[in-house]
Amino acid sequence: MGIFGKLFGSDEKAPKEEKQALPWQELTSIEQLNEISKASKVKTQAIFKHSTRCGISRMVIRNFESSFDLSEHQVDLYYLDLLNYRDVSSEIAARFQVFHESPQFIVIRNEEAVHHSSHSMITPQVLHQFV
Repeated sequence: MGIFGKLFGSDEKAPKEEKQALPWQELTSIEQLNEISKASKVKTQAIFKHSTRCGISRMVIRNFESSFDLSEHQVDLYYLDLLNYRDVSSEIAARFQVFHESPQFIVIRNEEAVHHSSHSMITPQVLHQFV
């Protein structure tokens, strides 16, 4: 682009690289926690506990999705709607011994929570040490 293009803009638009949607699996039952525990023996499992009415939670999940850089072969991602599945959220807290927070991100390996974070501390980069 020449100097005039830089000053006045250009009709040429660089194609935007479209980000693929993350392979979220909806977490809706306590029975799924058994499957997550079992799967965590061979592959990292991650649960994002999200409050659908909370603006902060919405911002955190958007930031997480925009900076996510792993493949679905490296980690299984679960999404929990806290408002509709409070019983599942309570079971997660009890089973994996993590204090409930919202939003919250929990990483599970070998049937244990190896990491949990909340609010601005939630980033997908933490997953790199567990895959």
